[in-house]
Amino acid sequence: MPLASPLPRLLWGQSSVKVVVTAGVLITTLWNLRCFLNLSEVSGENPKHNEPLMVLVWEWPSKQVPNISGDVCHELYGIPGCWLTTEHRLLGRADVVVFPHTRLQPGRDRMPKERPPGQNWVWVSLESPSNTKGLEGWNQTFNWVMTYRQDSDIFIPYGKLVPNWSATVNIPPKTSLVSWVISNYHRTQKRAEVYKNLSGYLHVNVYGKANKKPLCKDCLLSTTSKSKFYLAFENSIHQDYITEKLWRNSLMAGTVPVVLGPPRANYEKFIPADSFIHVDDFGSLAELATFLKTMNSSRYQQFFAWQKSYSVKLYDDWRERICTICTAYPSLPRGRIYPDLESWFNS
Repeated sequence: MPLASPLPRLLWGQSSVKVVVTAGVLITTLWNLRCFLNLSEVSGENPKHNEPLMVLVWEWPSKQVPNISGDVCHELYGIPGCWLTTEHRLLGRADVVVFPHTRLQPGRDRMPKERPPGQNWVWVSLESPSNTKGLEGWNQTFNWVMTYRQDSDIFIPYGKLVPNWSATVNIPPKTSLVSWVISNYHRTQKRAEVYKNLSGYLHVNVYGKANKKPLCKDCLLSTTSKSKFYLAFENSIHQDYITEKLWRNSLMAGTVPVVLGPPRANYEKFIPADSFIHVDDFGSLAELATFLKTMNSSRYQQFFAWQKSYSVKLYDDWRERICTICTAYPSLPRGRIYPDLESWFNS
C-alpha cells in the first residue's frame, strides 16, 4: 500500500500550533484583565469614600448655627462631595468630627464615649495661645489641628489676598490721620502700651466698646476708611496670628495698616512688603509718629500698589472654614495623634 502524503499532516500540524498559540494568548489576556480588575478593587478607595465625606461638627463654633442642610459646601463654595452635620446620632457614620476649642468643656461629659475605627478628630481654634486655656486636658485626643497657623494640618487664615488682574487702585477720601477700633482694652497688653505712648505724639480716633463708641457692623469699614492709617494691633503676638484687624478693618477698608504683631517677615508671607507699616520699623514711637504726619501724597499712594493685582478675601463664615476640611482630606496624614497639644500650640 502506498504511503500517505506527508503534506496534509504537516498542514494540520501548523494549523494546530496556530490555534494553540491563539488560545494561549486569549487565556493570558483574560487572566491579566481579571487580575487587574481584582487589584483595582483592592487598591481603590473604600467604597464609603465614593460617597460624600461626612463632617460632624460636635458643637458649632458660633452661638448661631447657620443653615447647613443640603449640599451647602458645593452650593456656596464650589467644594463637592462634602456633607456637614451637627447631628450627634450620626457619629458612627462620620469620617471627621470637628471640636472647636471655644465649645469644649473642662470635663469630657459631652465628648463621644468612643471613636469609631478610621474616624479622625479635629481640634479647631482661631484664638492665639495667650487666649487659649485648658489645652493640657486634651493630650492624646486629636488627629489633626485646624488653626490660623500655616503649619496646621488644615490652615484657616482670617483672610488672604487673591489675584485680581482687573482690579484698580481705589483710595477712599480721607478726613483724619489715624484710627483704631478696640473692644477689649487691657492695660497689660502691649498694644495698650504702644497706643498710649503713640497718642502722645499724634491724635488717634478711637472707636469700639472700650471707648464707648461702638460701631455697627455696616459702619466699621466706612468709618476706618476715612483715616489715612489704621492701627492693626493684635491682642497678643504669636506666629501667623494676623487677624481681621489687618484684613478687614484696614486693607479692605482702603487704609494703610500700622501693624503690631509678629515680626515683619511673618507679615510678608501674606502681604507685600510695601503694603503696610510695622511698628518695629522705627527706633521709637516718636519716629513713627513723625513718619505718619509728614508723609506726602505720592509716598502714601505707593502703599496701595497691591490693589492693581489683588483683592482681599475674608474668611468669616464658619461653613466655609469647615468645608475646607474636605478639600484637605485626601492629603492629611492618617494614624497620627497629637500627644501634647499645648506644646505644639505654644511652640
